Amino acid sequence: MKFLFLEPFYGGSHRDFADGLLSHSSHHLQLLTLPARFWKWRMRGAALHFARKVDNPAAYAGLLLTDLMSLADLRAIWGDACPKALVYFHENQLSYPLPPGERLDYQFGFTNITTALAAQRILFNSQSHMEAFFELLSHFIKMMPEYRTPWVVTEIRSKAALLYPGCRYPAGPPDLQPWDYSRPPLIIWNHRWEFDKDPQMFFCTLSALQDSGIEFRLALLGENFQTVPREFLEAREKFDGRIVQYGYVSSKSEYINWLKKGTVVVSTALQENFGISVVEAIRYGCYPVLPNRLSYPELIPRRFHRQCLYSSEQDLLNLLAAVLQQPTSFEQARKSLASHMERFSWQSMIEHYDAELEKLAAA
Repeated sequence: MKFLFLEPFYGGSHRDFADGLLSHSSHHLQLLTLPARFWKWRMRGAALHFARKVDNPAAYAGLLLTDLMSLADLRAIWGDACPKALVYFHENQLSYPLPPGERLDYQFGFTNITTALAAQRILFNSQSHMEAFFELLSHFIKMMPEYRTPWVVTEIRSKAALLYPGCRYPAGPPDLQPWDYSRPPLIIWNHRWEFDKDPQMFFCTLSALQDSGIEFRLALLGENFQTVPREFLEAREKFDGRIVQYGYVSSKSEYINWLKKGTVVVSTALQENFGISVVEAIRYGCYPVLPNRLSYPELIPRRFHRQCLYSSEQDLLNLLAAVLQQPTSFEQARKSLASHMERFSWQSMIEHYDAELEKLAAA
């Protein structure tokens, strides 16, 4: 069957998801995109752009789009020609943390709400994300000064489900390189260079490690969509002798090679609805040191929670120091975790996505 896929923010996890779905689905998906910038304008105006880019929307068996645009606007413009729609929520504007100094713009929350109401099906990329959305949706509705609409919560929940995104690595046994003990352990940061990943906490922890004389090398990967945050500029000077890579690696193969060289991947995220970058790093052999919150407890098997998840800054420092100083103690867990990540490969996930598309077409 033929489906239309509209992605108004084609970058980062949105791009990775779209490319993976297109390359693995048994159905034909036509992808239309906009560059990954000006996300607020995408939510306000992407529907107007796409409305004139499709000659005959009724020719498609269904419509797939992500959360950074208004399906309600698109459906209003296309009318009866608008196909049945599935919306994949990578993030939402009710639970997304605000940058310092920025105030909540209620309109973006309402755009997510009307998009969800206009869809036939809604999928969230983790259980923690879905729970956070509905918890804050109830609160959001209660903030209305009058004529509140509590039915919205029930209506949206009735068509919502969890479906983890696929990850673009092969199924089967993981391709692990042995750790190189002849050089200091390599710490991987492969997240966006933005405030919601809390780089300040990350670099403060590295400073404490450095002050205590613990050896390590550092690869600062991940995308940066605007100006380089101050924390990274300061880190480039402070950890100059330890940094072996500074900046985004556009080549997928080169990026994977860095992950294969890594000893540990660290997250200090304030906001993470799934964590493709962490899953990829674990799959290629990095040992995870992650906060015990957000989506991370879902990714890591429960038997490894105490070995991988921290609950405070001191916990982070202690756990990271242990991995760097005694990596052999974590070798077996590293291999088990890499094997466990097979469950998120596109080969393992694609049948669930194709089934969702088929249900959408048959609805």
